[in-house]
Formats: sequence, C-alpha cells, structure tokens
Amino acid sequence: MKNMLEEVAKQAELLVKVLDYTRVGILITDPDLEDNPIVYVSEGFTKMTGYEVEEVLGTNCRFLQGEDTDRNKIDLLREAIKDRKPVLIEVANYTKDGTLFWNELTIDPVYIEDQDKLYFVGVQRDITEQVMAKKEYERSVQRIQSISTPIVPLLDGLAVLPLIGEMNKERFDLMFDTVTQETVRLGIKKLVIDLSGLTHYDAFVVEGIFQLRDVLKLIGAELVLCGMAPGLAIQSVLKGGNQLETIQTASSVKQILKEAFEQFE
Repeated sequence: MKNMLEEVAKQAELLVKVLDYTRVGILITDPDLEDNPIVYVSEGFTKMTGYEVEEVLGTNCRFLQGEDTDRNKIDLLREAIKDRKPVLIEVANYTKDGTLFWNELTIDPVYIEDQDKLYFVGVQRDITEQVMAKKEYERSVQRIQSISTPIVPLLDGLAVLPLIGEMNKERFDLMFDTVTQETVRLGIKKLVIDLSGLTHYDAFVVEGIFQLRDVLKLIGAELVLCGMAPGLAIQSVLKGGNQLETIQTASSVKQILKEAFEQFE
C-alpha cells in the first residue's frame, strides 16, 4: 500500500513538473466554490501573466480582463461555464503590469470520478505575435487597396480616379465599393475617371465603366472620362453602338480643371 501511494505521489509530482515546463499557461477552477475560483495555476501561467501563484489562488480569473477585452467573448465564456461545455476563444487580456496580450483560451470541463467532482481546466496560449502579424497584414491589404483605387479630391465636389495597369473583376468589385463610399463621404458631384494609365481595353472594361456610371447616377454624381485611348472607343462600338457618346469625356484632367476654374471667373 505504501509503495502504491509513493508511486501515485511520484506520478503527481511528475505531472506537475510537466505542466510547469510547458510553454502554455494552465489553470484549474472549481465551479462548486463561490465565484468559480482558481485552485491551481502552472508556472507557465505565472510567466505569461506576471502574477505569482499566491496572488491568484482563490480568485476568479477575470483580473486578466481590461479595457480592450471583448465583452461578447466573455459572455461566450460565461455561458459555456454555466452550461458546463468546452469553449475556445481568442481574447485580449492584460498582464500584471498592464501589458495587453492576446490569449487563445481553451476551457474544458473535467470530471474526476474519485472525487465525484467537476473542475474546469483552462489552457492559455499567448498568440500576440500571430494576432499582430494578422493585423499588420490586413493594414497592408487596405493600403494596397487604397492605392489600387485612389480617389483624389481636386476641387469642392470634383475628384479624379486614375486607373492604372490592367482591370480585372476583383479590382472592379473593389473599385465599385470604394467609389460608392468615397463619393458619398466626400460629397463628390463629378468624378473623373482617368483611363490614360490602363494597359488593356476589352469589353469587360467597357461594361464596367457603364455600370459605374449607372451607380454614380443613383447617388447623384456624374461620371466623366478622360485619357481615353482609341481601343476603348472601338470596344464600345463592337459592343453595340458607340455608347461612350452618352458619357461626358475630356482630353485630360488638366482640361477639366481649366473648365472648372473658368466657371469661377
């Protein structure tokens, strides 16, 4: 019997050492006690959060929450604990010194038969670098998108959108969204589309221009084309009649600005 108890004690000690050497933070809470307090934390938890073991035992782990903690995520966590179900969330938490870190938190209910008791085991993984990398990527995509469809205000109610390179469906879809939002936001009444930077003209480009004209008309703005190459006019004719005649055109942005200034004289 003594040997068996010693073996169990050794296994328990080994388990604790293994948990302490893992890079994740591990905590165990007791839902049968008031406020579901922490009854165990691993060394990884203390390294991740900066809190000492004696500071957190007997407390609820909400002390990790702060200003940028998503309340919806906390509600999901609370509901899962109430229903005694597993849950996985990514949430902004704070270390003891107030530093924000992104926490991938997994919580599972664990039933211990010998004790006839349920505990919650939480595994924390610091994913701050991954989240920051993702946010930087999203910012980069937004910067690229803004460069791809840059609306440049010229005068009150007048702006220009230079199209550069080759237009495809993805760029047209992005352009439609950007143009609609920016036209309304900037109060644009006349939007000049400068086509001089386009490297390729086809029926797809022609159709896109007409669709954009119709969208602008719906929000009370006028479309003007400039820098149009002969290839675009040819595609318009091939599409069925020279529909470009229904759209105001100019030779260049400079001409449009000159006409706009003349109106103020």
